[in-house]
Amino acid sequence: MRIVIAASEGVPFVKTGGLADVTGTLLKELRKKNHKVSLIIPLYPDIKKKWNLFSTGKIISVVMGDMVIKGHILASDNTKNPEVYFIECDTLYDRPELYGTSDGEYSDNAIRFLFFSRAVLETCISLNIVPDVVHCNDWQTAMIPLYLKVIYSGYRQFKKTASLYTIHNLAYEGLFPASYMKYTGLGLDYFVPERLEFYGKMNFMKAGILYADQLNTVSSTYAREILEKEYGFGLEGVLRTRRDSLRGILNGIDYDEWDPSHDQFIPEPYSTDNLQGKATCKNAFIETIGIKDPEKPLVGIVSRFAAQKGLDLVYLSLDELMSIGVNIAILGKGEDYYQNLFSKVSRKYRGRLFVKIGFIEPLAHLLYAGCDFFLMPSKYEPCGIGQMIAMRYGTVPIARKTGGLADSILDYNYYASRGNGFLFSDFSAFAMQDSIKRALCVFTDKSRMQKIMFSAMQKDFSWKNSAEQYLKLYRRACREISV
Repeated sequence: MRIVIAASEGVPFVKTGGLADVTGTLLKELRKKNHKVSLIIPLYPDIKKKWNLFSTGKIISVVMGDMVIKGHILASDNTKNPEVYFIECDTLYDRPELYGTSDGEYSDNAIRFLFFSRAVLETCISLNIVPDVVHCNDWQTAMIPLYLKVIYSGYRQFKKTASLYTIHNLAYEGLFPASYMKYTGLGLDYFVPERLEFYGKMNFMKAGILYADQLNTVSSTYAREILEKEYGFGLEGVLRTRRDSLRGILNGIDYDEWDPSHDQFIPEPYSTDNLQGKATCKNAFIETIGIKDPEKPLVGIVSRFAAQKGLDLVYLSLDELMSIGVNIAILGKGEDYYQNLFSKVSRKYRGRLFVKIGFIEPLAHLLYAGCDFFLMPSKYEPCGIGQMIAMRYGTVPIARKTGGLADSILDYNYYASRGNGFLFSDFSAFAMQDSIKRALCVFTDKSRMQKIMFSAMQKDFSWKNSAEQYLKLYRRACREISV
């Protein structure tokens, strides 16, 4: 198949979250299967600095309201089928961050990604790419399915082109003032409740949901959850109208990057055949972060600092967790409120609680390898990849039973001695603490602990199965437009 993946980020070039992992790794897996796949992303300044890119010599122009915005198309390699195309437009993308700074989102994000959505399709026209499917991701490219059916419906490149729209996180809908409609290239007849209008604003994600040929989100449980008010963020009614086209596909992880038997960032490799290296990794990690007592259970967190991630539960539980002998290591960045909160409290529990603001790749690898447990108390979690990486490294997950966490973790049954992690249902500090205490009961029993570690490590989270499911969805979308 000829597949174009459109996204605002993708590994290894640029990443702020799980979206980048999905787009970059899915691209690699589909190309392994000999499909003609290209990823198209904006060209951000860090990419320019770190990568040697190739000019295609092509320039695109998009009329947006009373403006004409131009973009230059670059490629990741100088071949007939480059892995990645980049849209260079310094006016829109030469910024310190992708979407905004700590002061807030960029005020022109609507224009930035309306242009990008048009630029993806203009790139196909300019380079004579005839896609079977355009795979769109999150709000930043949610307008593409609508554009394919309206503005670009007469172009020969897209006569047989289907669209798949993937919702990675419904909370980020792409809501903008109605005044931005003039930049869409669409008439005001599209600013109605049946189309783009959403409580007086324009909703990008709503466009993807309504106009894509097929929809999916990143776990089966989350696909069911978002049909309900608690998780639907006001779009549950719209989603119910597309229920028959909505699927859940659990993300995978890149097994080339996350492999404890060949990880360049850990001091000693290990596997299910020989776990000795994990103890070495724990000692090295403890020494690196200044934890005082290496015998105590060590709980790790790698997270974006946001309310969604359940960090309030962690903060409220610190006194109790310290009293029962738990050490904690936290790595992440995000909202200033949580960064300041945990930086301050880490001084109170120096030697027991380690907090590092930012994302340092070698330290993240060492955390996954060096901890005994990995905590994800998310209020909601569309998929999550932290628990998958942790399990790959024999670090037992403790998580709230929601979204992809519920789909990837089997709650440990002490009497049957079966499971690969610990789950709790209520979003409360007490429920989280209870789950951690259950985990500590296993930690004190070495044979049980080793068994649950083996069970976690043997779980297959490679992208092979997920990629096959995406191919099935692509084919389903193609059949949808041929009817």
